[in-house]
Amino acid sequence: MATNTLIDIMIFGIEIGKLGYDIDQRKCYFQYNPEFLESGQYEKIFPYVFKRIKQTQVFSQFEGQTFRGLPPMIADSLPDMFGNIIFKEWFEANNKGFDKITPLEQLAYVANRGMGALEYRPVVNIPENTTINLKEILEVLKEILDVKKSTAEKNLSSAALLNIFKIGSSAGGACPKILISEHKETKEIIPGDIVYSAEYNHWLVKLCIDEEEGYNKEKVEYAYYLLTQKAGIQMMHSQLIENRHFATLRYDRQNGEKQHVLTASGLTGWDFMKPDDGSYENLFRLAIDLKVQHKDLQELYRRMIFNVVFANFDDHLKNHSFIYHKTNDVWSLGPAYDITYPFNLNLNILRKSRALAINNKRTNITIEDVLLIADSFSIKNPTGIIQEVQNAIDDWTSITKDLDIPEFVKEGILKEWQPFEI
Repeated sequence: MATNTLIDIMIFGIEIGKLGYDIDQRKCYFQYNPEFLESGQYEKIFPYVFKRIKQTQVFSQFEGQTFRGLPPMIADSLPDMFGNIIFKEWFEANNKGFDKITPLEQLAYVANRGMGALEYRPVVNIPENTTINLKEILEVLKEILDVKKSTAEKNLSSAALLNIFKIGSSAGGACPKILISEHKETKEIIPGDIVYSAEYNHWLVKLCIDEEEGYNKEKVEYAYYLLTQKAGIQMMHSQLIENRHFATLRYDRQNGEKQHVLTASGLTGWDFMKPDDGSYENLFRLAIDLKVQHKDLQELYRRMIFNVVFANFDDHLKNHSFIYHKTNDVWSLGPAYDITYPFNLNLNILRKSRALAINNKRTNITIEDVLLIADSFSIKNPTGIIQEVQNAIDDWTSITKDLDIPEFVKEGILKEWQPFEI
C-alpha cells in the first residue's frame, strides 16, 4: 500500500502502529510499531482483535454500518449517526464530496479530537474558532435535522457548521450533542476538543432542538440521572443548562488527562446493531475476562436491574464502556451513561424488547431471570440490590414535579416500569 493510505495510531503521545484500508479489496491492515512492542508498555490497551505481533494483520470481517471496515476499537473513534450528518453538511458546505471520504480520512479529521485517548495522524487541520454561539448552533442543527427540506433549500452558515464541527460531533449516540470545555474559574466556554487540562470542566451536552413531541427528552434524561443517584448507580455529575439541555461531565477527560475508553462493542467486535451477541451474560463475561474488580460486577448488576425496572430498553453494547488505567495496565467498568426512557411517548409502540437479552429473553424479564444472572456471576446480595434500586421509584413524582415535566410524560413512563416482586 502507498504510504499516503496509512494512518498512525497514537496513544498517550506514543505511536502504537499504522493502519491502512484497501477500498477495492475491502480489507483493513494494521501493524504494530516494533519499538512500541519491544517497550512492553500498555500491553492490555487492545485485549482483543489485535495480536501483539510484529507482522501485518489483515481484517475483512468488519464491513458494515457499525465498524465501516475498521477494527472495532478504532471504529469506536468514528462519529455516530448525528456526527456523520455534521460531517456531511460541513464537507458539502465547503464543496467537498462526503461520499468520497474513506474511513481513514475521516479518522484524520477526528485526529486528536475524538472521545477517549486514541489519536490519529497525519492530522487534517481545521481552523480554530473558539466562539460559541449556542443559539446559532441550535438554529443550524434544526435545519440540518429537518428532513422536510431538500439540500438545495438549506441556507446553512458555513461558519456555524465549522463551529459545530470544532465543538465536536463524535460523542456517540444518535441525538444532537456537542462537547464543550468550561474554565473552572473564569467560566469561559470553549470547544471541547482544544484542551483537556485540569483547569477545565469537560462536558458532553445533549441539545434540546425543539419540543415538537410535546415534552423535553433531555429533561427526562436528567430526571433519570436523578433516579440513578437515588438507586446508587455510578454516573458522572450531570445538570441541565438553561433548564433544557442535558450536560454530563466526560469520564474520558479526568485529572487533566485523556482516558483510554472503549465500548463493549469496540473492545470485542460485537456489533451492537445485531442481536447475536447482545446479552448481559456476554457483558458479564467480558468484564470477568478483563479482570475487573468484583465491585464492578456488583455495579454492572445494579445497572442491569435499573434498566429493567425503569424501562431503559436501549442498553446496547455501545452504551456500556470500560476504562483502561495506564499506570497499572488494568481495565475497570466505566461510569454509566445514556440512561433514560428511550421511546417517544406519543407513539403507540406495542412491542418493546430489550437491546440486551437476559436469560435469552428480551421481554417479560422475571425475578427468576435476574437471580439466575446473580447466581451465575457470584453477585452478592442480589435481592438487596434490587430493593435499593426500586426504592428510587418513590422519588419519581417529586423529581418530575420539580422539573415541570408534563403529567402525561410522568404517567406514561411510570406505566412502562417493571418492578420485581421480592
